[in-house]
Amino acid sequence: MSNTALYHESLSLTEALMNYRHQRIYRRLRRLGKRESMLHPDVLVLTYHLARICRGSILEIGAFRGGTTVAAAWGVRDGSKAKKLITIEPGGSLRKHQLATRNILRSLKRNLARQGVAEQVTIVEGHSFDPEVVAAVHRALDADQVGLLILDADANCKRDIDRYGSKLMDGCWLIIDDYGGPADNSKVLPTKTQVDELVSSGRLLPLGYYGLGTWVGRWQGIMLPRAR
Repeated sequence: MSNTALYHESLSLTEALMNYRHQRIYRRLRRLGKRESMLHPDVLVLTYHLARICRGSILEIGAFRGGTTVAAAWGVRDGSKAKKLITIEPGGSLRKHQLATRNILRSLKRNLARQGVAEQVTIVEGHSFDPEVVAAVHRALDADQVGLLILDADANCKRDIDRYGSKLMDGCWLIIDDYGGPADNSKVLPTKTQVDELVSSGRLLPLGYYGLGTWVGRWQGIMLPRAR
């Protein structure tokens, strides 16, 4: 993809975001985000938008309480084609936080049911790097490829891209959280380092930086030679 094409695609994402701000879905996603997500409303809107327009299936790694999962499910619902939506979540608890929960998986399932999207989502319980989880995702996808990958788990995004790269279609959209943010966020430095390395190698194409620190771009399956 040429620099000109990247510029126009980045501009189209910004224009889409601006247009959504005048629509009812933006207000719904803002309300959802306050209750169930750590992501900025703009990122939830872009998740909705990309889930709506992407080709292929959707894979999310790190669902937490399901705010982003619901945004993606609403996007699939409002799109023109049925798509698989698979999310990986190991569970556990989060304390001393405004979104605290004693049981993350229980909160996730309750929220998906409350928003009427539980039947749209396949939940794979466990860590994304566990062999049994990788196998379960491949079984769920079957012959399908992933057209939107959402990474919001730990700071090792390259590990997850390597694990599931064979299922990513060329041009797959990626949403990667914790690329930027406050200095006390220990996930930022390793995430930014890994993403920048993947961009330098030609495997990722950057399209924008949204909200409080979320990177958006595309996957390029064919490796490009480094610039001389």
